[in-house]
Amino acid sequence: LDSLQFDTKFIETIHTDISISSHENKEKQLLYIVLAINATLFIIELISGFISNSMGLIADSFDMLADSIVYGLALFAIGGTLLRKKNIAKAAGYLQLILAIWGFIEVLRRSIGIESLPSFQTMIGISILALIGNGACLYVLQKNKSKEAHMQASMIFTSNDIIVNFGVILAGICVYITHSQYPDLIIGIIVFILVVKGAFNILKLSK
Repeated sequence: LDSLQFDTKFIETIHTDISISSHENKEKQLLYIVLAINATLFIIELISGFISNSMGLIADSFDMLADSIVYGLALFAIGGTLLRKKNIAKAAGYLQLILAIWGFIEVLRRSIGIESLPSFQTMIGISILALIGNGACLYVLQKNKSKEAHMQASMIFTSNDIIVNFGVILAGICVYITHSQYPDLIIGIIVFILVVKGAFNILKLSK
């Protein structure tokens, strides 16, 4: 400040024991809630996806896993420096890209192999449950109205999840009508395209 000739002068130094603000405490509480919801949905969707042989549910479960990791990373970011928060957002973006690559490979493997027909009842039922959970997460996050990178990243992931849930429900209906696994594989591809889009949004945000 002196070098910029702002006519500054030293007044005093004050030490405080307060290490975290009430706003940061509120952010932590919200993130713990959405982390718990997403981690639970990840387990439910992953198990249901393998049991029902649904690529859509498996893909969505990995998207939930990515969200859970993002929320966990965001908890470490609270109270940290701007650089730290941006680095966490960048790490989340690269994580999404890795999961998307895995997803495209798995969809390709299933499309050229012989797979049993997915259970459309399980696809629809579990996706409705996930939709309710993601809606609750988005509501909780929007209440915070934070503009910081790690919180914005969390809302982007959750918004994508809601779109995916509707897609899996639609795919389940199409599986029932067509008696084919391709609607399930198609929604799997769409899920991972959304994952890639979300990843680039996060990487852009981290800059």
